[in-house]
Amino acid sequence: MGSNLLPMLRILSLFICLLLMVKAKSQSTTKDTATFSIFVQNEKQIPAEGATIQLIKAKDSSLVKTAIADAKGIATFKGIKVGTYKLLVNFAGYKPMYSHVYGFPAASGNKTVIALQPAVGDLKEVSVTSRKPFIQRAQGKTIVNVDASITNVGTTILEVLEKSPGVTVDKDGGITLQGKNAVMVMIDDKPTYLSGTELSNMLGNMNSSQVETIELITSPSARYDAAGNAGIINIKTKKNKQVGFNGTFTTAYSQGRYPKNNNSLVLNYRNGSFNMFFNYSMNANKQFSELYALRSYFNPNSSLASVLDQPTYFTNKGFSNTVKTGVDYYASKKTTFGLALTGILVKRSGTGDATATWKQATGAVDSAIITTSTSGNHFKNGGISLYARHTISKTQDFSVDADYLAYDIFTDQYFMNRLSAPGGYTEASRGDIPSRINIFSAKADYTLRYGNNGKFEAGAKSSHINTDNIADYQQFDGSQWKADYGKSNHFLYTENIYASYATLEQKYKRITMQLGLRYEYTHYNANQLGNAITKDSSFSRRYDGLFPSGYLTYEADSSNSFTFTAGRRIDRPAFQKLNPFEFIINKYTFQRGNPFFLPQYTWNMEISHQYKQLLTTTVAYSIIKDYFSQLFLTDANTNNLVYTEGNVGRMHNLAVSVSVQAAPFKWWSFTAQSILNYKKFNGYVWNNFNSDITQLNTNINNQFKIGKSLTTELSGFYTTKARNDLQELLSPTGQVAIGASLPVLKKKGTLKLSIRDMFYTQVMEGVTAFQYASEYFTFRRDSRVVNLAFTYRFGKPLKVAKRSSGAARDEMDRVGGG
Repeated sequence: MGSNLLPMLRILSLFICLLLMVKAKSQSTTKDTATFSIFVQNEKQIPAEGATIQLIKAKDSSLVKTAIADAKGIATFKGIKVGTYKLLVNFAGYKPMYSHVYGFPAASGNKTVIALQPAVGDLKEVSVTSRKPFIQRAQGKTIVNVDASITNVGTTILEVLEKSPGVTVDKDGGITLQGKNAVMVMIDDKPTYLSGTELSNMLGNMNSSQVETIELITSPSARYDAAGNAGIINIKTKKNKQVGFNGTFTTAYSQGRYPKNNNSLVLNYRNGSFNMFFNYSMNANKQFSELYALRSYFNPNSSLASVLDQPTYFTNKGFSNTVKTGVDYYASKKTTFGLALTGILVKRSGTGDATATWKQATGAVDSAIITTSTSGNHFKNGGISLYARHTISKTQDFSVDADYLAYDIFTDQYFMNRLSAPGGYTEASRGDIPSRINIFSAKADYTLRYGNNGKFEAGAKSSHINTDNIADYQQFDGSQWKADYGKSNHFLYTENIYASYATLEQKYKRITMQLGLRYEYTHYNANQLGNAITKDSSFSRRYDGLFPSGYLTYEADSSNSFTFTAGRRIDRPAFQKLNPFEFIINKYTFQRGNPFFLPQYTWNMEISHQYKQLLTTTVAYSIIKDYFSQLFLTDANTNNLVYTEGNVGRMHNLAVSVSVQAAPFKWWSFTAQSILNYKKFNGYVWNNFNSDITQLNTNINNQFKIGKSLTTELSGFYTTKARNDLQELLSPTGQVAIGASLPVLKKKGTLKLSIRDMFYTQVMEGVTAFQYASEYFTFRRDSRVVNLAFTYRFGKPLKVAKRSSGAARDEMDRVGGG
């Protein structure tokens, strides 16, 4: 009983302390005339969430700052110098709008309301004039506008991620951010609760044309889950809130070695109190991958014992359908309800052909194993989300979210091995691996704005995960199939996480500060059911922790700001990786779970300087305790190699990044980012490992305007030698892509042509160290692809009579607009 009360007492103490801080702050506020707030609404006085606002000097029209309107339609510019400025507002489906000229400081208060007008019958103007930049930056996050890059056409979400700033994707689909490989992936602010193969399969089959933006959040506040030492990647799908009926249709044909086809349809209807949306995509593709592995075995005295040469060729076909639909109901000016339904269906089938040749140390051939394989994967996901938002008063908001997710994943494998030698044999194995995952989560959030520049947030969340995984393997003995109880497995897992948080944000003159604290309690139970030769086993674990976070920003002037950010994060082992069963990769290689896997904890700190929207420089340091790493082990009985994951020690990561966003000429704009990481690993596998590496990741995107209509792009990324795991060293890799975009059909349509990895340089290559063995590998896939896509925008906004701006003025009151 006492152990259960302890978490609640911690939560209560946290809330009492922060509420006292709020009260003290609210009694003394200081008006800051260097702050300017803008409220953007549409013609129905509904907040224009996501609108881009540029602050421009009236004298020379130079860009000073860019901000993005939040869910309330509000954007705030801080630390503005004395002078005269104007605003340019862009929002999809609406005419770009300039404000009148403002002088600062202003005697009447620094605030304004802008009501946008629909681009009725003139969608072409919006599609060209209001083009978003490829990269935008906000406090604590980098925003990637997916459609702004021409070479994203015809791609999957996973392919967009691999060319996003600071993101790398390895040969297995593993994602790293800023050089760290534990990332929490969210879709529309909801965690996917997937990792590893399941996550990469899902993202690798989702069409990028469904996506509006990708948020790279390297320093999440306490409002977010504490998971993800590298931060959060939040994938936000398209959802137009424009009044009336509108839609976008995209179809793309791609040709690599094999053909691919991507299609998407986005529909939205908004009228009166209802907003209904429908987002659908269908992908059909065929791909290949070539894996070459040269494995060298050594004697205890380090002399070469034997060599295994393994070239493998895979082909696979995939077909996927993804849908998201729902409705928002504006019950009143203060209350909104919403319902969203999601579904994903992926079917993949593949074949593999491999030859494993054993050679003596002298190079003479001993024998060869010829392997043919087939595999199938059916991935189903269904989800329902409910939300309610209520404005309690001018200064208080409350929201509730409830989500249910279900995943059905079925994998089947078949391997046939034939010994090519005198007295050879034929053997076969097959496996059926179904998995069921059910997830329920609910959360509540409260926001209080006080004074002119203060905000307090608090909330709580509960999530429950239940999984049922079966691995049913059989072996063919030459006459019949028999159960392989040594590999078969039935794994049951339940996990409960309870969390609460509170944050306090305050601005005083040129300083903005946020402090937050999150508490999370985790409890899981796991059961491995026995069979004829394996006994039942079970294990469970309980742990909790506090996760502070915050930032301090100093605005030296209207052009320069400095920010210090710090926070503590946790990464829990994925439940799939706790399951100790073996997954067959080939005759000599297996993948195995680890029931002794512990969570890893990370402290992240960074100092950054931003000069306008032109230059951002960051120095960051992370220390990770009980570091997650892939482990590459040698089975002492069979000499087979086993891939698993576990905790190996500590990792230190020092990073320096420079990001530039500029438009040297009217016809040329570009964004570029380079991240230099120094990593130091200290760990133990079968002996002590101490290694370090300095690696560089560079990403660049150039946009060129040719004439009045044609836009072209030259983009690419490059990564030097890198190390994400203790035992694996990766060779340099990268790609170059080009593309062109041309408006057609009176600019309601767009044609895009692109070539990705045009020089076919995106090769995954590296060396893996085992005990008494090492393996050199190269991995190629169907990455050089020509894409041709057509997008058509249709619909007509409704004409609505203009109403008074009283409601808008109320919204401005909430942020201290006066």
